[in-house]
Amino acid sequence: MSQAGDFVGTVAYKALAPIFSALPRPLCLAAGRSLGLLAFHVDRRHRRIALANLALAFGRERSEAELAPIARASFKNIGGVLADTFKISRYSRERALRLISTEGRAHLEAALAQGKGVLLFTGHFGNWELAAAPLTEIGTLRVVARALDNPRLDKELARLRTKLGAGVIDKFGAARPILKALGRNEIVAILIDQNVLRSQAVFVDFFGKTAGTTPGLAAFHLKTGAPLVPIFVHPAPRGRYVLKIHEPFTVPPAGRMDEDVLKITQLCTKIIEREIRQHPELWFWVHKRWLTRPADEVTSL
Repeated sequence: MSQAGDFVGTVAYKALAPIFSALPRPLCLAAGRSLGLLAFHVDRRHRRIALANLALAFGRERSEAELAPIARASFKNIGGVLADTFKISRYSRERALRLISTEGRAHLEAALAQGKGVLLFTGHFGNWELAAAPLTEIGTLRVVARALDNPRLDKELARLRTKLGAGVIDKFGAARPILKALGRNEIVAILIDQNVLRSQAVFVDFFGKTAGTTPGLAAFHLKTGAPLVPIFVHPAPRGRYVLKIHEPFTVPPAGRMDEDVLKITQLCTKIIEREIRQHPELWFWVHKRWLTRPADEVTSL
């Protein structure tokens, strides 16, 4: 983030955090969604990114008139999630737990029973941060993340994760801490739906177009045998959420390491795509997911 962007983010945080904290939660959520809708109308840059991404993903299936409401709903969802993050970061862990129910707890318990640790994966979908609260009721949770560019916002997010019971593993230099956590039969959560640099990426199909994707999840699975478990957080009536834990699975190595990593990364990415297709308004369309291109595609331009 630029210095100007960092300054704007800090000012917005200072202005909005006290308001969101003071409002009753229903009003806080409504205010956040309203601000998200306002952003859709005034933030032309991110609106263009969202609409371009939606056209790339759904352009063959839906018209422009059908895509704009999805983008608008996505902005509202982002605003609501940010507002709720400010609000819930002031709650006790016990109070936060009362806001979210869990489906599929037995799936995670069965995965932990294998004794190899568990590799959870998800995307920037719904209120993904709130998943930490119920997950830490089942086992010790480590979340792999990089620090936000805005230090004030990063501090706010770190406070929420700590309050919900999650430990954080910095994305940079994460290999050893992840292996140690899995060795202790802990849960390691990785988000795999954002663009990465070409030097760090494998390229897999995502909505019909190759997307640079982290190979880390697949590599750790192959190295440790820790089961893979998809999870997603959905909104529920009356301002609540539901954490959906899917069945664990493993992918035995079948060939060369790079081929296996590619196969597993593709499989996991398609699971995330399937969830987004069912509820596209809950995904983070303002991110340039397809920014990094394969070397052969760049050289052919």
